[in-house]
Amino acid sequence: MLLALHKPYGVLSQFTPDRPGQRTLAESGLPPGVYPLGRLDRDSEGLLLLSDEPGLNTELLDPSRSHRRTYWVQVDGGITESALLDLRAGIVIGGRRTLPAEARIIHPEIPPREPPVRFRKSIPTSWIELELREGRNRQVRRMTAAAGFPTLRLLRIRIGRFDLPANLPPGHWRELHPDERASVFA
Repeated sequence: MLLALHKPYGVLSQFTPDRPGQRTLAESGLPPGVYPLGRLDRDSEGLLLLSDEPGLNTELLDPSRSHRRTYWVQVDGGITESALLDLRAGIVIGGRRTLPAEARIIHPEIPPREPPVRFRKSIPTSWIELELREGRNRQVRRMTAAAGFPTLRLLRIRIGRFDLPANLPPGHWRELHPDERASVFA
Protein backbone atom coordinates (compact mmCIF):
# COMPACT_ATOMS: atom_id res chain seq x y z
CA MET A 1 0.00 0.00 0.00
CA LEU A 2 1.29 3.47 -0.88
CA LEU A 3 -0.41 6.49 0.69
CA ALA A 4 -0.19 10.24 0.05
CA LEU A 5 -0.61 12.46 3.10
CA HIS A 6 -0.88 16.24 3.04
CA LYS A 7 1.31 16.86 6.10
CA PRO A 8 0.26 19.99 7.96
CA TYR A 9 2.60 22.57 9.44
CA GLY A 10 3.62 21.74 13.02
CA VAL A 11 3.34 17.94 12.70
CA LEU A 12 6.38 15.66 13.08
CA SER A 13 6.99 13.03 10.37
CA GLN A 14 6.80 10.26 12.99
CA PHE A 15 4.14 8.50 15.05
CA THR A 16 5.46 9.09 18.57
CA PRO A 17 6.35 12.48 20.06
CA ASP A 18 9.87 13.28 21.23
CA ARG A 19 8.34 15.22 24.11
CA PRO A 20 4.83 15.77 25.47
CA GLY A 21 2.51 18.02 23.47
CA GLN A 22 4.10 17.48 20.06
CA ARG A 23 1.81 16.73 17.13
CA THR A 24 2.61 13.58 15.16
CA LEU A 25 1.32 11.51 12.25
CA ALA A 26 -0.75 9.51 14.75
CA GLU A 27 -3.40 12.28 14.60
CA SER A 28 -4.07 11.56 10.90
CA GLY A 29 -5.78 8.19 11.43
CA LEU A 30 -3.42 6.30 9.14
CA PRO A 31 -3.70 2.50 8.75
CA PRO A 32 -1.56 0.41 11.12
CA GLY A 33 1.85 -0.71 9.90
CA VAL A 34 2.62 2.21 7.57
CA TYR A 35 5.75 4.30 7.92
CA PRO A 36 6.88 7.54 6.26
CA LEU A 37 9.07 7.32 3.16
CA GLY A 38 11.40 10.20 3.93
CA ARG A 39 10.66 13.16 6.11
CA LEU A 40 9.36 16.68 6.18
CA ASP A 41 10.48 18.66 9.19
CA ARG A 42 7.93 20.01 11.67
CA ASP A 43 7.91 23.45 10.01
CA SER A 44 7.34 22.06 6.51
CA GLU A 45 4.09 21.13 4.80
CA GLY A 46 2.92 19.12 1.84
CA LEU A 47 3.30 15.72 0.26
CA LEU A 48 4.52 12.90 2.47
CA LEU A 49 4.35 9.31 1.23
CA LEU A 50 3.76 6.40 3.60
CA SER A 51 3.83 2.67 2.97
CA ASP A 52 3.80 -0.73 4.61
CA GLU A 53 6.05 -2.20 1.87
CA PRO A 54 9.68 -2.97 2.73
CA GLY A 55 12.21 -1.62 0.25
CA LEU A 56 10.32 1.44 -0.96
CA ASN A 57 12.45 3.68 1.27
CA THR A 58 15.57 2.57 -0.63
CA GLU A 59 13.86 2.95 -3.99
CA LEU A 60 12.85 6.55 -3.24
CA LEU A 61 15.66 7.81 -1.02
CA ASP A 62 18.88 6.15 -2.18
CA PRO A 63 21.07 9.05 -3.42
CA SER A 64 22.33 6.97 -6.36
CA ARG A 65 18.79 6.97 -7.81
CA SER A 66 18.54 10.81 -7.97
CA HIS A 67 14.80 10.77 -7.34
CA ARG A 68 13.14 14.15 -7.99
CA ARG A 69 11.33 16.10 -5.24
CA THR A 70 9.78 19.50 -5.92
CA TYR A 71 9.13 22.24 -3.37
CA TRP A 72 7.41 25.61 -3.33
CA VAL A 73 9.45 27.89 -1.11
CA GLN A 74 8.49 31.31 0.22
CA VAL A 75 11.69 33.21 0.95
CA ASP A 76 12.48 36.38 2.85
CA GLY A 77 13.23 39.10 0.31
CA GLY A 78 12.87 39.55 -3.43
CA ILE A 79 14.77 36.61 -4.92
CA THR A 80 17.40 37.61 -7.48
CA GLU A 81 18.48 35.97 -10.72
CA SER A 82 21.95 35.64 -9.21
CA ALA A 83 20.57 33.62 -6.27
CA LEU A 84 18.59 31.42 -8.68
CA LEU A 85 21.77 30.77 -10.67
CA ASP A 86 23.57 29.79 -7.45
CA LEU A 87 20.76 27.35 -6.55
CA ARG A 88 20.83 25.89 -10.07
CA ALA A 89 24.59 25.37 -9.92
CA GLY A 90 24.56 23.81 -6.45
CA ILE A 91 25.48 25.46 -3.17
CA VAL A 92 28.08 24.44 -0.61
CA ILE A 93 26.40 23.47 2.66
CA GLY A 94 28.15 21.58 5.41
CA GLY A 95 31.36 21.56 3.39
CA ARG A 96 29.79 19.74 0.42
CA ARG A 97 28.26 21.12 -2.77
CA THR A 98 24.65 20.15 -3.43
CA LEU A 99 23.71 18.64 -6.74
CA PRO A 100 22.46 21.17 -9.29
CA ALA A 101 18.78 22.02 -8.78
CA GLU A 102 16.02 23.40 -10.95
CA ALA A 103 14.97 26.81 -9.59
CA ARG A 104 12.48 29.36 -10.88
CA ILE A 105 10.26 32.15 -9.61
CA ILE A 106 6.59 31.22 -9.20
CA HIS A 107 3.40 32.93 -8.06
CA PRO A 108 1.32 30.17 -6.45
CA GLU A 109 -2.20 30.63 -5.20
CA ILE A 110 -2.25 28.80 -1.90
CA PRO A 111 -4.16 29.44 1.29
CA PRO A 112 -2.33 31.20 4.10
CA ARG A 113 -0.66 29.07 6.72
CA GLU A 114 -1.93 28.82 10.27
CA PRO A 115 -0.08 30.24 12.14
CA PRO A 116 0.73 32.87 9.52
CA VAL A 117 4.21 33.45 8.16
CA ARG A 118 5.79 36.56 9.65
CA PHE A 119 5.06 39.75 7.78
CA ARG A 120 7.34 42.79 7.51
CA LYS A 121 6.17 45.89 5.64
CA SER A 122 9.64 46.91 4.53
CA ILE A 123 10.83 43.50 3.26
CA PRO A 124 8.99 41.67 0.48
CA THR A 125 8.75 37.91 0.16
CA SER A 126 8.94 35.85 -2.99
CA TRP A 127 8.21 32.29 -4.03
CA ILE A 128 10.43 29.87 -5.90
CA GLU A 129 9.95 26.34 -7.15
CA LEU A 130 12.96 24.19 -6.33
CA GLU A 131 13.46 20.68 -7.68
CA LEU A 132 16.10 18.55 -5.96
CA ARG A 133 17.54 15.14 -6.73
CA GLU A 134 18.99 14.54 -3.29
CA GLY A 135 17.64 14.83 0.23
CA ARG A 136 20.02 16.10 2.87
CA ASN A 137 18.79 17.19 6.29
CA ARG A 138 16.92 20.52 5.98
CA GLN A 139 18.51 20.94 2.55
CA VAL A 140 16.04 23.39 1.02
CA ARG A 141 16.21 25.70 4.05
CA ARG A 142 19.99 25.52 4.14
CA MET A 143 20.30 26.18 0.39
CA THR A 144 18.03 29.24 0.36
CA ALA A 145 19.75 30.65 3.44
CA ALA A 146 23.17 30.15 1.82
CA ALA A 147 21.87 31.98 -1.27
CA GLY A 148 20.90 34.91 0.99
CA PHE A 149 17.14 34.30 1.11
CA PRO A 150 16.01 32.41 4.22
CA THR A 151 12.98 30.14 3.91
CA LEU A 152 9.76 31.37 5.51
CA ARG A 153 7.41 28.65 4.26
CA LEU A 154 8.12 25.30 2.61
CA LEU A 155 5.72 22.95 0.83
CA ARG A 156 6.67 19.74 -0.96
CA ILE A 157 4.33 19.58 -3.91
CA ARG A 158 5.72 16.72 -6.04
CA ILE A 159 7.63 13.44 -5.74
CA GLY A 160 8.74 11.99 -9.06
CA ARG A 161 5.87 13.02 -11.33
CA PHE A 162 3.18 12.65 -8.65
CA ASP A 163 1.70 15.98 -7.51
CA LEU A 164 0.15 16.62 -4.13
CA PRO A 165 -3.57 16.26 -4.94
CA ALA A 166 -5.22 19.68 -4.95
CA ASN A 167 -8.31 18.24 -3.26
CA LEU A 168 -6.37 16.67 -0.36
CA PRO A 169 -6.63 19.01 2.65
CA PRO A 170 -3.86 19.24 5.26
CA GLY A 171 -4.03 16.29 7.66
CA HIS A 172 -5.83 14.03 5.18
CA TRP A 173 -4.51 11.07 3.22
CA ARG A 174 -5.52 8.63 0.51
CA GLU A 175 -4.17 5.53 -1.18
CA LEU A 176 -2.55 5.98 -4.58
CA HIS A 177 -4.03 4.35 -7.67
CA PRO A 178 -1.68 2.18 -9.79
CA ASP A 179 -1.03 4.95 -12.36
CA GLU A 180 -0.29 7.47 -9.57
CA ARG A 181 2.04 4.98 -7.93
CA ALA A 182 3.93 4.58 -11.22
CA SER A 183 4.28 8.38 -11.47
CA VAL A 184 5.98 8.48 -8.03
CA PHE A 185 8.79 6.28 -9.32
CA ALA A 186 9.06 7.93 -12.75
